[in-house]
Amino acid sequence: MSEAVAAAAGEFTIGGDLTVRRLGYGTMQLPGEGVWGESRDPDEAVRVLRRAVELGVNFIDTADAYGPFTADLLLKKALHPYADDLVIATKAGFARTGPGGWVPLGRPEYLRQQVELSLRNLGLERIDLLQLHRIDPKVPLADQIGELAKLQVEGKIRHLGLSEVSVEEIREAAAIAPIVSVQNLYNLSQRDAEPVLEYAEQNNLGFIPWFPLATGGLAKAGGPLDEIAREHDASPSQLALAWLLKRSPVMLPIPGTSSVAHVEDNVNAAKVELSDEEFNRLTDAVSR
Repeated sequence: MSEAVAAAAGEFTIGGDLTVRRLGYGTMQLPGEGVWGESRDPDEAVRVLRRAVELGVNFIDTADAYGPFTADLLLKKALHPYADDLVIATKAGFARTGPGGWVPLGRPEYLRQQVELSLRNLGLERIDLLQLHRIDPKVPLADQIGELAKLQVEGKIRHLGLSEVSVEEIREAAAIAPIVSVQNLYNLSQRDAEPVLEYAEQNNLGFIPWFPLATGGLAKAGGPLDEIAREHDASPSQLALAWLLKRSPVMLPIPGTSSVAHVEDNVNAAKVELSDEEFNRLTDAVSR
């Protein structure tokens, strides 16, 4: 399995100039328990990152909050100097208060600090895609996006995105600076972000679904994922990812794992092609 199988997922161009393969990789599972501290197996984490790229993944999503910075340092160790076509998207806007602790923090000076630290820890001169991890309700959005826009003008950020937002929040942010992507919770069984996805489609924004493999009971023996997976000689996880890829051309799933075997299984979802009937069966298997 040394071929670039991720290419079978097709491509999407973020912001008009960042062309990526639509099936990417997310680093959230690389740090320790509670997304905190060192990886339980740093050597395996490095192997996972290198294997993902070997399989053709050229879009990796990370965040300063993962560790904090554990995932970024592993990325740098595994893949730096980076291939010319590798796009690393990162996020800022969450303070970490301990294992499992996530507090929105959007003060301009904090966002600037975290972007500078991300550049250093990733070994980059410019971040291709910086996403505001959460909107801080205690800070005016104009101050949060405005500071990121200043960093963009300074050449430290190429494009801006948002995470876990409504359509109205995207519009408000886009009135301050161009927004090219949105990262919301979305998967086969959790589709509350459907209006945001539709807005992304209408405006050619990359839609990055986090937690894309929340298959739940759908993957149990005899369930719809299990049935169709056996018909395709595929895993239930591959079916869940194939459903996302078929759902929308702006969809950019980033399944994460700390296992080489699982990253191989996930990336091979790019080769699974669902018929319209199979897509509808899976869609209808879960009420919205």
